[in-house]
Amino acid sequence: MGVPLPLPVPGRRWFCRTIPLAVIALLLLYLSAGSLRPISSCRIGEQYCIAEELPPSQVQQQSGLLEALGQEEPLCLGPQGTLGRLMRPFRASLNPEGDVQLSQYLAGWRELVKFLTPLGSIFAFATSEAFSKITALEALVHGPDASHYTSLAAMEEWERRAGLLEQPGSAPADPAKSSGSRTLLLLHRALRWSQLCLHRVATGTRRGPDASAQCSDAYGTALAPHHPWVVRQAVRVAFLAFPGRARLLELACPGTREAEARAALARGAATLEDVYNRTQSLLAERGMMQLA
Repeated sequence: MGVPLPLPVPGRRWFCRTIPLAVIALLLLYLSAGSLRPISSCRIGEQYCIAEELPPSQVQQQSGLLEALGQEEPLCLGPQGTLGRLMRPFRASLNPEGDVQLSQYLAGWRELVKFLTPLGSIFAFATSEAFSKITALEALVHGPDASHYTSLAAMEEWERRAGLLEQPGSAPADPAKSSGSRTLLLLHRALRWSQLCLHRVATGTRRGPDASAQCSDAYGTALAPHHPWVVRQAVRVAFLAFPGRARLLELACPGTREAEARAALARGAATLEDVYNRTQSLLAERGMMQLA
């Protein structure tokens, strides 16, 4: 199942969205390459800045601007809100035993795809690729061996015993036959880029770079060092079609003021970071980072 491309619009957006599909396809081949770097710090002294490598508790405190302002929680964080629907399954995937529950993780990813799809052609391609991996993992979670695919740890243990894991540095001839562990690793790396983008949009300064620059910078931090020149240039052009910060905040938290929307989006990004950090730790402990 793919994600329909947005219709061309005049001017710069038309130019950006007519980038050859073959070039963007190259981007998708490299989206999950290499290990990723930590979040870079934003400018010190700004109201919405979350400093680099803060403990999760401090991140939650600084993103809790709604309580500090005495505001009621916006609808976007509620049961039917865009961010609420995204955050709940991702939070539920972090079980008390320190593992990641796969069914909830994939439910969170489905909501993340819904959120990212309207954000421009670059995310349309990326989310289409992510959707295929979500579907592949769901087939395992609900398939004949479902008892072995309840969590990340259970999946890795089963696939290792069954000889299903790829050798480090090798890739299956048919991507559809990838192990569940390898497929999850690719999703995990894509989650990092998404989390960095949303975090920087939420915490960036009002007079600083716009959303396009923030998310392009996130790409530069997370993936560009692992990509060839042609892919980096294609991404650079594609980001010119990215929506502005105001549009992104409106999509994330409709009908709220900027401060509330930023705080809500920061909460969403912090949830994604918690999931990323838990998953990263599990993958590293089990020697799974070299599967792709």
